[in-house]
Amino acid sequence: MLYKPALFIVTLIFFAASCNDSHDKRKGAENIQIAPTDAFLKEINQKIKENPNNPDLFNKRAQYYLQIENIDSAFRDINQALTLDSLNADYYVTLSDIYMFTGMIGNTLAALEKALQINPESNNALLKRAELHLYFSEYEKVVDLTSKAIKIERVNPKAYFIRGMTYKMLGDTVRAINNIQVTVDQDQEYYHAYIQLGLLYAGLSNPLAIDYYNNALNLWPESTEALYNLAYFYQEHDMLNEALSTYTKLLQIDSTHAHAHYNMGYIHMVYLEMFRQAIVHFSDAIKYAPDYVEAYYNRGYCFELLGDIHNARADYYRALNLRTNYDLAIQGLNRLDGNL
Repeated sequence: MLYKPALFIVTLIFFAASCNDSHDKRKGAENIQIAPTDAFLKEINQKIKENPNNPDLFNKRAQYYLQIENIDSAFRDINQALTLDSLNADYYVTLSDIYMFTGMIGNTLAALEKALQINPESNNALLKRAELHLYFSEYEKVVDLTSKAIKIERVNPKAYFIRGMTYKMLGDTVRAINNIQVTVDQDQEYYHAYIQLGLLYAGLSNPLAIDYYNNALNLWPESTEALYNLAYFYQEHDMLNEALSTYTKLLQIDSTHAHAHYNMGYIHMVYLEMFRQAIVHFSDAIKYAPDYVEAYYNRGYCFELLGDIHNARADYYRALNLRTNYDLAIQGLNRLDGNL
C-alpha cells in the first residue's frame, strides 16, 4: 500500500493579504498602490516635511510601514492622520488594517464601524467588514455587505471575489464560479481570482482549470502556488509528462518545495515504477520537511519493493515515531515480518 499525494493549497487569508499587498498586479485590484521601497519612503518623508499638515501623506506612510511590518510607526502615522482629519473614512480603514495585523479583532471591527458611520457607502470599509465576517464564517453578513457594495459600485471586482469565496465556503460551486468569473471579467489582472477559478474547475475535473492556472501564471510567472496546482491537475488526470515538467519548473524557482518533491516521487513510484528515482525525490521532500510522515512511509515502501528490508524498516519506524499508530507504517512492518 502507498500514501497518495494531496492537493496543497496556499490558503488565502483575505484581510491579512489585502493589508500587506504591494502594488504588484498579481495580488488583485484591491491593493494599496505603494511599493515598499526605500525610494518611496525617502519621497514620502520629503513630502511630509514640505506639507506637515497633509493627512493623506501620513495615511500613505502608515500603509507603507504596515507593509514592512513596522507597526509602531504605522500606528504613529495613522494617528497623526486622524488628528489632522478625524472625519475621513479611509483613515479608519487603514487603522483597521493595522489592528487586524496585530490580532486586535475588537478594535478592527470598531475602526470599520467608525468608517461606515462617517461614510456608509465606503466601498473599502464595506469590503473590509465583509472580509472580517468571512474570516469568522459569518456568511450571511458577507453576502449582505458585498451585495450592498455592488449596488453602490457595480464595477466591483473585489466584492464579487469575496462573495464568490463565500459561496465556495458554503459549497455552492456554481455561484462561486459565477461570482469569481465576474471578478476577472471586471479586472483581468486579478491573480487570486484566476487561482480560485482554477481550483473550482479542478474540483469538477474540468480542464478549464488549466487555462485559469495559466492565466495566473501570465500575471505571476514564478508563482509556485499556480505551478503546483497546475502540476497537480496534470498529475491527477494522467498527463504525467506535463506534471513532471511543471513540478521541475517549480523546483527551479523554489528547490525547497517539499510537496513538489513528494509528488514527483509519487509519480516515479506509482506510474513509472522507477523506485530508485522515487527514493531520491522522497528523500528531498524529507530534507526540506523533516516531519513529512508520508514521505518516510513511501520511501520505505520503495525500499521494500527493492528488497532493501533494512532501510524499509527504518523508514516505517521513522514514520511511526512521527505519527503514533500510523496504520500504513504498521502494515508495512507487518509485511516485513511476514505477518500479512
